[in-house]
Amino acid sequence: MSYLALARKWRPRTFAELMGQEHVRVALGNALTQNRVHHAFLFTGTRGVGKTTIARILAKCLNCETGVTATPCGKCAACREIDEGRFVDLIEVDAASRTKVDDTRELLENVQYAPTRGRYKVYLVDEVHMLSTHSFNALLKTLEEPPPHVKFLLATTDPQKLPVTVLSRCLQFNLKRLPITLIGEHLGKVLEAEKIAAEPAAIRLVAQAADGSMRDALSLLDQLIAFGGGKVDEASARSMLGTIDRAHVVPLMRALAAADSARLLEITDGLEEFAPDYGQLLDEIAALLTRVALRQIVSGYEGDELFDPAVIAELASSISAEDVQLYYQTAILGRRDLALAPDPRSGFQMTLVRMLAFRPASGAAATAGATGARPAGGAPASTGSAPIVRPASAGPIDPVQWARVIGDLDVTGAARQLATNCALLEHRGNVLRLAIDPKVPRTPPQVERLAQAVAKYLGVPAVKLEFAEGAPPVETPSQHGERRSAEALDAARRVLEEDPTVREMKSRFGATLHPESVRPTEQ
Repeated sequence: MSYLALARKWRPRTFAELMGQEHVRVALGNALTQNRVHHAFLFTGTRGVGKTTIARILAKCLNCETGVTATPCGKCAACREIDEGRFVDLIEVDAASRTKVDDTRELLENVQYAPTRGRYKVYLVDEVHMLSTHSFNALLKTLEEPPPHVKFLLATTDPQKLPVTVLSRCLQFNLKRLPITLIGEHLGKVLEAEKIAAEPAAIRLVAQAADGSMRDALSLLDQLIAFGGGKVDEASARSMLGTIDRAHVVPLMRALAAADSARLLEITDGLEEFAPDYGQLLDEIAALLTRVALRQIVSGYEGDELFDPAVIAELASSISAEDVQLYYQTAILGRRDLALAPDPRSGFQMTLVRMLAFRPASGAAATAGATGARPAGGAPASTGSAPIVRPASAGPIDPVQWARVIGDLDVTGAARQLATNCALLEHRGNVLRLAIDPKVPRTPPQVERLAQAVAKYLGVPAVKLEFAEGAPPVETPSQHGERRSAEALDAARRVLEEDPTVREMKSRFGATLHPESVRPTEQ
């Protein structure tokens, strides 16, 4: 007996076996149970998400010998013949190969005749958007008022190309891309049933490569089984899919965390012997950075099968949240611009250089001082740009001077924003009591980074930040800046209103001044 591909062998034959698409399954099941089945359905979605499969299951539901039901028996002659593709009253049409109006008219000539075997004559038109304009015009009247024994099931990957006159005559169901987790779970069940051992990372890679398509996932799995000689392991999956081994991605991230440009160059030179796809390598870096960012905001997050939780935890603690966001954005922009580079390798190297070159100076200097490496650019850290360290003997911080202190703190990003939205109430010992604007959220990582920066400024091992409830009794630096900007804007508008030229234009030409368009100029 010839081999049956996994995508065909594991094709769902009932709604219960269908993976995902719950919104379609529930709607069709209720319609069949209540005997309120529309005469025309349109199933849309990307390839391999179940459009034709759902249409065939619906054809079985309508023609099962047990009656119209949402759960066809699968054993009667009608069910078996539909599964085997030889049911005479299920007419499947590939619109891509029958685009002419004569083909459509020939098809519609038999609509008026009663079904030969089944309860309904079902027309399944795949890739219906390929029909010509004349073909759609020929189809319209029949599609709107077909005989009671006829159902139309249309499927397309490009519904935008269908005339609105066709769309308005159909019940439309948009099938969604399947999530990676759902695809991975189904592949695991298939492999278990096929008695094939598999590594979870290999299944995850196949599920990712399928891009939301279950059919593509099963086809790739078939290919991987053949490629690996009956094994489904990560090494074979990466080799078949052309993805770089993640063992090379982690050292790259560690070198970035240490701002070690020499080590980065060494690793990229070593990658050349593997002839990698540099675009996919940037994708791998972005994927790892995503998991690192999630670990930083959710302490219990452990990632998935592709990256060791210990590695994610290590990188989450060694790279600041701001740098993670910078690296991620640089990676995806570098991926986009890779085709414009002189060659992929130099484009990849320049992307890594940007990650280091665009780091905030304070973050680069702090990392370089901790690791012994040089900051971005390879030059020694300049002592002239080092943040001001205030001797602890100078006494507590005066609340009035809080805004100036913020300017001297070695802190950037969200932590600096937190500081500017606080007013200092009291500095006693190693404790600072702050009042924060109630509209401004704060996170533990922001508070921790701000506390570290204040401790460094004071020259003490650590400080504790306490936040008082309620609105600040005085203006925060941020509120002060907003008030000054608003006052400057009001002054600019008054000056413009009183300008003789503006008054003359209003008087002579009926001109109108739009105050919201006025902006003060920087002096």
